[in-house]
Amino acid sequence: MSRTQKLLFFVTAWLICLMPFLFWWNTWFGRKLSDQQLTEYLHDTKKPRHIQQALVQVGERVTRHDATAKQWYPDLARLAADPVEEVRNTDAWVMGQDTTGAGFHEALLKMLSDPSPMVRGNAALSLVRFGDATGRPQIVALLQAAQITSPESGRIVDSDRPGTPVHQGGLVAKLEYGHEQTAEIRSPIPGRIRSVAGTGANVAAGAEVAVVDPANEQVWEALRALYLVGQQEDLAAIRPYERDLPDISNDVRQQAVETEKAIRARTK
Repeated sequence: MSRTQKLLFFVTAWLICLMPFLFWWNTWFGRKLSDQQLTEYLHDTKKPRHIQQALVQVGERVTRHDATAKQWYPDLARLAADPVEEVRNTDAWVMGQDTTGAGFHEALLKMLSDPSPMVRGNAALSLVRFGDATGRPQIVALLQAAQITSPESGRIVDSDRPGTPVHQGGLVAKLEYGHEQTAEIRSPIPGRIRSVAGTGANVAAGAEVAVVDPANEQVWEALRALYLVGQQEDLAAIRPYERDLPDISNDVRQQAVETEKAIRARTK
């Protein structure tokens, strides 16, 4: 091997190692951003992950009571109407960290009508910090399984297995319909697949394809909020989490018990 070939080989190997690192570095939310970068990222409409990264770091400043975070409060109120669901979801959480933020309360109330169940739920959880129980129905909904229906009549050509954990937006099944068209059926919430139509099953438009149980973290946050604002009629949604079930953590079970006690004491 000539010297030039050795050099090319070395450079190629170096680039192969460098590219994954650069990708990780540019997408890792923990990378500290300067004030200028935060401002730029919050307005980077071409890269929603940049907006999310900036939102997370603004939220961290808010929780540390860092007064510099207030300069981006108008952006937080603005992003409540962002077209990207993940951005709105993160934004709803961040606005709940400071109940004095101008426009935050009003923005969160509007987000209770968001098309995304996760955005509605996060907005409702944040409103509890404002002493506002308007989003209680959305909080109760966080305890309930997501029933996923078919957008078209067709045949399931691939599906995941019951019991499989799934992220929000995670693929649950693929549907073939029309003239060899394919639709991806995704979970609107993070959790675990309870049931799903098997490969080869024929489904009608609007028919149930899968049921996804909510993730423990989501349930725990909802139960903590209902500890403060829950009512007697919410107990039916809370009690299933008091049972000793394999997919329910001990923390969630204990929180469910404490939440029921708090509701009973408050509504005597």
